[in-house]
Amino acid sequence: MREFGRVGVVGCGLMGSGIAEVCARAGLDVLVAERGAEALAAGRSRVTASLDRGLRSGKLSADEREAALARLEFTTDLDEFADRDLVVEAVAEQPDVKTAVFKELDRVLGGGDAVIASNTSSIPIIDLAAVTSRPQQVVGVHFFNPVPVQRLVEVIPTQLTAQSVTDAVTDFAERRLGKTVVHAQDRAGFVVNALLIPYLVSAVRMLESGAASAEDIDNGMVLGCAHPMGPLRLLDLIGLDTAQSIAESMYDEFKEPLYAPPPLLRRMVAAGALGRKSGRGFYAYDS
Repeated sequence: MREFGRVGVVGCGLMGSGIAEVCARAGLDVLVAERGAEALAAGRSRVTASLDRGLRSGKLSADEREAALARLEFTTDLDEFADRDLVVEAVAEQPDVKTAVFKELDRVLGGGDAVIASNTSSIPIIDLAAVTSRPQQVVGVHFFNPVPVQRLVEVIPTQLTAQSVTDAVTDFAERRLGKTVVHAQDRAGFVVNALLIPYLVSAVRMLESGAASAEDIDNGMVLGCAHPMGPLRLLDLIGLDTAQSIAESMYDEFKEPLYAPPPLLRRMVAAGALGRKSGRGFYAYDS
């Protein structure tokens, strides 16, 4: 089975920082890229803060924390990714942004056998693979937030992904990162979001219609259905802009009304009420 020893992560937001952290903790050489110095500094701080929480909770020793930090390098220059075995794209959930990154990675990685993976929540992987000269080496690898805690990874091959690539990435996620893998067909939403997004947008429609308050909707699902978190608080955690992008991608593919983002969700995103990351969504949060 092919081994990946040098991993690149493009994007160091909530998802990219978590992916970088779990790879570094697994003993891998990790290079992280961001679009500018300010975003890179914020990403580095995010990874360090997560490792510090692991230290305080007793999940990491001081030596393990220092070793993970030593395996992480940060850059604003994608040309430095030329020696990577596996690159995971984790930028904004916008097709044009992701395809631009894939085109640049294809150029940087040249004619070698490096694998390019996307952490997209819903965009069909073939749409990203098609802009490269190596579609057989492109695969979806969808982690869940927070990455150091959530054990699931969806692996999504396209019609053109080589079986050896699917096998190697599955082995990497399971054996090196300790995750549980589910395989999904290359359809918008894959497995988890294809089930989750209709439920979440239904909760927004219920609130929008005045049928119940946000607190009552969330308490109903937590106390009535034993969900660990209500749908509106979960949307705040995911990010309302991310949820809207996923819903739009799924609606574009299937044209099913249950996938369409409700007007209230669109208005909140337009107003900058994105959930926890902005300090305000369906609930208010301390900075």
